[in-house]
Order: sequence, then structure tokens, then C-alpha cells
Amino acid sequence: MQHKTRGIVLHNSSYSDTYSITLIYTEEFGRVSYLTAKSKGRKTKVSKSLFHALAVLDLEVDHRNLRDIQRIKEAKAHIPLVSLLTNPVKNAIGIFLAELIGKVVKEVQTDKIFFDFLLQSVRILELTEKSCANFHLVFMINLSRFLGFYPDASCYTEGMFFDMQNGIFVRYKPLHLHFLNSDESRFFYSLLRIKYENMTAFNLTGSERKAIISAILEYYRLHLSHFREIKSLEVLHEVFC
Repeated sequence: MQHKTRGIVLHNSSYSDTYSITLIYTEEFGRVSYLTAKSKGRKTKVSKSLFHALAVLDLEVDHRNLRDIQRIKEAKAHIPLVSLLTNPVKNAIGIFLAELIGKVVKEVQTDKIFFDFLLQSVRILELTEKSCANFHLVFMINLSRFLGFYPDASCYTEGMFFDMQNGIFVRYKPLHLHFLNSDESRFFYSLLRIKYENMTAFNLTGSERKAIISAILEYYRLHLSHFREIKSLEVLHEVFC
């Protein structure tokens, strides 16, 4: 049955000599794998150049609930992404975030509020003319809201420790090893106030940013049993060195 939906491209993997599998988070169906041609020919109207990381597309799809891999009839760009493709910093962030989303979002059910969050984030990344060095920090912290483990900072006071295993600030060192010390916890607490609107106000060195990304990814691993290594992380670090 044919449907129209918007979708955000997350990942491409080879399927055969002529086809790829493209993972897209769609507005109507959630996470979906689509069969896409590696080159444009007589049998396809869809150009493979559309399916880059975080591309936002208007799709006409043949969606059948019992089929694991769906088919795209037509596709066109919903938002023209120019700076995201040509700006090396934005491009590295986009590839990293697309891989992150693909690894943490496993649900096939639709979540339109989550889709709106992704769409708005892509728009801001494309349009911002300010430094976007902290963009992925904002995204990662806010993404945890949708995944169900946003840190609880309601009881924080100076000198507390952030217990990553339980997602809360505590007065005494936890008995396990997954926590931030008091200085790291103070910084992390301040970082919870970061938004796209004020992200340039947080002046971080490359090493500080690298350390906080590592801490957030460890936090994700503790709360998501299926969470795997992010291959594009090293490229992201290189961009900000």
C-alpha cells in the first residue's frame, strides 16, 4: 500500500551489487529499512545522492507491515541541506548523530514528537551561523529524554557525585565504579542547562569536549544493552582537535 511520509536518513549499507539498504527514521512508521538503488536507471526515479546522513526527505513508499525491507517509489529533499554537506564540522557532526540515532533507536513504532525533535535539530544544524562545536552535546543530552534516562538533577547541591548507573546525583560515592567525581559532576550539572540557543556560551577545550562525550556515551551504554561502538566518533574528535 502506498503512503506519503517524511523521513530522516540514518545509515546506508551494501545489499548487493546494485542495491543498498537505507535506514530511515520516518514520521509515519518510525525506524524503517528501505531498498535503494546504488545508481539511477530506467527502473528507479530516485537518486542515491539523496540518501546522505541526516537528509530530510519527502517519500512516497510502498509499505507492507509483514515485509522487513520496504520500497521507495519516489523521494525528494524536504529541506535542502547545503552547509551540512559542505561545512566539514557540520558534516562530521551530522554523520556522528545519524550513526548515534541508528544505534539507539530500535523501535519501529512511530513517535511524532521524537520525529519533530530530530527534524528541528537538523534544521538548526543546517541554518546556524554560530559555532556548532557543542551542538552534538545538546543533542545527546536531549536525546536521553526520549530514551527514558534523562539525568535527574532536581536534588543537586555542591559536592555531590553523579551516579551514572542510576541517573541521579548522590551525596556519597556510589559503591560501583560508574560515577563522576564532584568536580566532574559540577560541570555535568551545569551542562544540563545547555540548549541550542545558548550552546556558544559554553567555552570548552577540545580535551574537555572529548571527555564529556566519552562520559555521555558511557552513560548511554549503561542504560542501553544494545548500544555499540560509534565508528564515526574518532572523526568527530579529529575535527575538534
